[in-house]
Amino acid sequence: MAKVLAIKGNKKLLNAWAFYDWANSVYSLVISSAIFPIFYGALFRSAGVEKVLVFGGEIARAPLISYVTSAAFVFIAIITPLVSGIADYLGNKKVFLKFFCYLGAASCIGLYWFSLENIYLGLVCYFFGLVGFWVSFAINNSYLPDIAFPEQQDRISAKGFSLGYIGSVLLLLINLAMVMKPSLFGILDSAGEVAEITAMKYSFVTVGIWWILFSQYTFKHLPKGYKREGERTNIVLNGFLELKSVWQQLGAETKLKRYLGAFFVYSMAVQTIMLIATYFGEEEIDWGTDSERTTGLIISILVIQLVAIFGATFTAKASKKYGNIQTLITINIFWLALCIYAYFLKTPMDFYIAAGLVGIVMGGIQALSRSTYSKFLPETTDTTSFFSFYDVSEKIGIIIGTFLYGFVAQVTGSMRNAAIFLGVFFLIGAFLLTRVNKKP
Repeated sequence: MAKVLAIKGNKKLLNAWAFYDWANSVYSLVISSAIFPIFYGALFRSAGVEKVLVFGGEIARAPLISYVTSAAFVFIAIITPLVSGIADYLGNKKVFLKFFCYLGAASCIGLYWFSLENIYLGLVCYFFGLVGFWVSFAINNSYLPDIAFPEQQDRISAKGFSLGYIGSVLLLLINLAMVMKPSLFGILDSAGEVAEITAMKYSFVTVGIWWILFSQYTFKHLPKGYKREGERTNIVLNGFLELKSVWQQLGAETKLKRYLGAFFVYSMAVQTIMLIATYFGEEEIDWGTDSERTTGLIISILVIQLVAIFGATFTAKASKKYGNIQTLITINIFWLALCIYAYFLKTPMDFYIAAGLVGIVMGGIQALSRSTYSKFLPETTDTTSFFSFYDVSEKIGIIIGTFLYGFVAQVTGSMRNAAIFLGVFFLIGAFLLTRVNKKP
């Protein structure tokens, strides 16, 4: 049965690949966007402190988690080519997919013990949760040209993102019920900890279990991977040598090179917005009370996720009618308009509208960017290294984007000015995309 499913283009194989988004997307929503940011702030507020002694000095809570996040992405940018090169050389990338899946899931479960007293353990779990999610996501992406024909890739990529949004929203709703009504789940106040905080910790455990449980379907049906031909030398450094090889091949692949340049610029802005949107809403919107702020931010996150389900599917249909590049150009212009709109946001309703508009294009630009890159790849079985190059470009963009965003916000004293600054990247991205299909 497994051999039948491993045939390229097989419907069940495609669905098994897409289902990994259902398994791991709960991390990006519950941990990155929703429950953990609320838990992290509540942890410091309940202790009545804004700074913690860590790494040999006192660091405020916001910079601390920002520094750990940046360090994690630097690590991810380094280890992704290392892992992908070894995986392509040995032909066993599913082993690495499993390892980083389980690493990320175990780290989510480990967040249950996150506390100011165990700050190092908590930060390590947060760090490796990021690593597990992003590296396994990169490896799974690299399977796309292996399991789908070019005409299938837009649709199945969009389906993966849609499944991810549905699954993550489903678990988030359960987690929110736990946090808002902990007594219904048998979660009560304990010595030194209120029930809501305990419920948040249990939600981290549910993410890890969900991730492990639902990834099994993907692991069962995905092929082991392609084994590289030739003598096995420089296995450890092979990933970096492969990146160099990919860079050299780009010289002859004008369309791919131009697309990657455009992707690097606009993805820098997209990923930065996804990481800081909650913090922007928390600081710049007049919510009223703390309770209304928490509820409003959660509603906004849910709106983004639900609308994104339709956004990814709509974008796939638009790309089929108008072409990938033209659709991406239009989406970049839409993002530019959103950045300008963000400058004027004041009320909760303004933020809800922005959340809905972001949802329309957030899933679409991610899914279409992934499948467009896959279509432009040259004929090769070395897909992992090419997707490693893609993901390393994205991670370097995140590091640069988050740093520049913080720098502009700090220098100008306003996150609104930083939002306008990000809009410039979408304008440049749209312009660079117009050059992709032009003749050399």
